[in-house]
Amino acid sequence: MSESGGLRWPGSAANSADEAWLTAIAEAAAGDSQAPLELLVEYLTLLADAAISGRRPREHELAIVRELGRRAAEQGIPAGRVVDLYLSAAWRMWRDLPDVVPYRDRDTVRASAQAVLRAVGEVSAVLVDSYQIATQHLIRQEESLRRELIDDLLRGDPDVAGIVERAEPFGLDLGRPHQVVLARPADTLSEGDTSVSTLEAFILDRFGDREVLVATKEGLLVVLIPATASSTAPRTTTQGVGTLIHDALIRHRSGREWRVTTGRPYPGSYGIARSYEEAREALTLADRLQLDAAVVDAEDMLVYRVLIRDQAAIVDLIQAVLGPLTQARGGAEPLLQTLEAYFATGEVATEAARRLNMSVRTVTYRLDKVKTLTGHDPGDPAQRFTLHIAVLGARLLDWPARDLPSGSEAHA
Repeated sequence: MSESGGLRWPGSAANSADEAWLTAIAEAAAGDSQAPLELLVEYLTLLADAAISGRRPREHELAIVRELGRRAAEQGIPAGRVVDLYLSAAWRMWRDLPDVVPYRDRDTVRASAQAVLRAVGEVSAVLVDSYQIATQHLIRQEESLRRELIDDLLRGDPDVAGIVERAEPFGLDLGRPHQVVLARPADTLSEGDTSVSTLEAFILDRFGDREVLVATKEGLLVVLIPATASSTAPRTTTQGVGTLIHDALIRHRSGREWRVTTGRPYPGSYGIARSYEEAREALTLADRLQLDAAVVDAEDMLVYRVLIRDQAAIVDLIQAVLGPLTQARGGAEPLLQTLEAYFATGEVATEAARRLNMSVRTVTYRLDKVKTLTGHDPGDPAQRFTLHIAVLGARLLDWPARDLPSGSEAHA
């Protein structure tokens, strides 16, 4: 295309009328396809030259087309529009060509048509290939930027201004409260697991495409969403978000087990890191406590966080209250399991027996054994609280499978 905006006619045949004709074709094709006129640089002159001389596109001309395909991809112009632009320009030029260059006979027309079609095919192939390569590069680049952004958000990058600037292209308003939801399968989360794309599609459909990020990190699915649902979805509670995500994952692959934990919502970039740490800690505590719940809310785990923070005190409590259970035949573990089931079922021995798949008589015998060894009666409300806290602490520290921390370890 010339600096004045017209298209150059090939060779020495150039004149203002020819350039005006090609420019009119380009403008009409661009209007029909709703694609930029600039993407036709060299294309129509290339086709006109092929129609007149029968030559094939030269390498430097194809290099220009490659650049145009890359530019179209970077501008976000749909591939269909770009191809439509080129085909529309081609048939318009071919329709008007006999009026500009009179053909002498049918063989000349046939040869010209073959040359034009061959040129259109070569140029279109180069254009589409270049567009696809550029698109794949942009996708990989965006995935890399998104992965880096999520990593920095989750670790609480101190460069707040930089984080805010990098988050803007992804639609994240870090001034608003966000929360982090983690999902972990019972098996491993392999690279390229389709659960990632499925969950992302569900999240985007449910909450919209703003302020939502889905990624993988250390074998976990990580979901970052605003604290309140968008206008396209009903308002949900934190627990409700976890349940929605868990149900979506279960529907994706029936029979695969997932554990989902949700952090509480906080504003700012540091709030995202805080929510992530809560969700991770909830996942760890749920494992240690051997919870059956598939969805765990960090808020429900606050009491356990309090227990684990004062590790020295909880070690003393376990040693003082539960230590004598190690004297029982079979060790402390069977008695701990019985106490867990008893407290979990509201101190109902029959329900505890059903959960443990044993007789009620065995449960009551074990509870009496606990009372005898520890001096604490599980049926006494005042003593039950002490036993319950000690049992929770034992599970948090994985006792008796592991030795209790001692000395400076307990105070660390």
